[in-house]
Amino acid sequence: MILNVVADGQTFSLDVPEAMLVDAQPFFTKMDADMDKGWQLGRDWVELPSVDQRCQVVADRLLTAMENKNQNMAVMMAAYILSK
Repeated sequence: MILNVVADGQTFSLDVPEAMLVDAQPFFTKMDADMDKGWQLGRDWVELPSVDQRCQVVADRLLTAMENKNQNMAVMMAAYILSK
């Protein structure tokens, strides 16, 4: 699957192997459990983030991974978003 990310007016395509969507479910479950405890979203504390808010958190991590040229983390964060 392809996730197209638009950042700073540029479009980046991240190719996520479909098997990763299944294989990474335990990791995604742990991420969700962490976010179930509440999460800082911008300046606001969110007690129980919605699916959209969780994707915002992960999108922030995705952009950070891209800025740091951490392709593996970027693909993993893209897989989380696609799984939701």
